[in-house]
Amino acid sequence: MIEQMRREDPLGVMCRVLGVSASGFHARRSRGPSRRAQEEPRLEIETRAARQRTRQTYGPERLQRELAAHGVRVGVHRIKRVRRRLGLRCKQRRKFKVATDSRHSLPVAENLLEQRFEAAAPC
Repeated sequence: MIEQMRREDPLGVMCRVLGVSASGFHARRSRGPSRRAQEEPRLEIETRAARQRTRQTYGPERLQRELAAHGVRVGVHRIKRVRRRLGLRCKQRRKFKVATDSRHSLPVAENLLEQRFEAAAPC
């Protein structure tokens, strides 16, 4: 953010407003990306792969165990953050529920509208 705003205001003013020392800003800029930032692309790839392997049905806790089985040790909250950033959600599997029970002894309603329920040909 300071890099972007630097063209508009002097560095000293920006650092003072944001409560950062100028030396700290320069030290951070000269350092490379953190280890976690370097691991992020691999974690994203592994998360997507695990999601495909599990038919997109695993939540963060089960996904953590799946990733650990493949050698990727990562916390649940980090998985949640990665999934949120990537827009990944798990599919809810609905249990099969029988909608019609034809094996009953109840009487069948009369065909008052005289509708014909046979087809001349498949649709």
